[in-house]
Amino acid sequence: MIELLMKPKRAERHPGEMFFIGMFWASVSLLMVSFVFSNDSVLKDASGILVVLITVLCCLPFMYYIIKLEEGKDMQINDSGKLIWEHYKAIKALMWLFLGVVIAFSFFYLIIPDKAPQNFNFQIKTYCAINNPSNYGYCLENNDVQPSTGKAIGSDAVLNIFANNISVLIFTIVFSLLFGAGAIFILVWNASVISAAIGIFAKGSLEQLPLGVLRYMIHGVPEIAAYFVGALGGGIISVAVIRRDLRGEGIWRILQDSLILIIIAIVILFISAFMEAYLTPLLF
Repeated sequence: MIELLMKPKRAERHPGEMFFIGMFWASVSLLMVSFVFSNDSVLKDASGILVVLITVLCCLPFMYYIIKLEEGKDMQINDSGKLIWEHYKAIKALMWLFLGVVIAFSFFYLIIPDKAPQNFNFQIKTYCAINNPSNYGYCLENNDVQPSTGKAIGSDAVLNIFANNISVLIFTIVFSLLFGAGAIFILVWNASVISAAIGIFAKGSLEQLPLGVLRYMIHGVPEIAAYFVGALGGGIISVAVIRRDLRGEGIWRILQDSLILIIIAIVILFISAFMEAYLTPLLF
């Protein structure tokens, strides 16, 4: 029931409402993991993944139907400029959904601090691997997470950040091609990692939450928007295959639209990498 709270057409008309839907879905998943699965001696060790999976289950129907709606526009609209504008409506709704998930995860990270190391265990490991590779073990211990043998990586320069983001974009496109709405897993995972980073930055203080959100959303908004654009490009092809629209003149229209979306995603990713490498450190 809760996964069908918002219809795609309404979301495009009122994209801001998706912010509250995202907050609700993320809150439900986090509360379930915190107070239900945390009592299981086995599943509690996978809390960081369970939080993501339950949120994904809530988002999947909406993601599928909005991609289906956008693929239908490809068959109805011939003007490329108008078509891109129509896709922008969907991207805007998805971005509000993403921001709602980030805010909810960050909020609960701070108000249930004793549960945070467990609920975001994998996310904290990812944060430490990227942001503190030289002191990976210390970073984990400092955030009450058991050290692991994961390999730490660094991403200081624009090209390194861009290369890492491109790899995520490729996975997003592949997921969306194989399973139209499948890319939502990677996007919710990224939302949870950003939320853990915000929680670590805020150091347990709700007063620092707005500053933490600003710190990571400066480059995070264009970066995640690029992933949504790429997911939409791959998802349109996936839905077109299911609906058997890849024939006649329609095939070229759909492929051209998807290629344009992927190129736009790559350009946005490069801009966000530049912002992450230079603008964000300058401000914080």
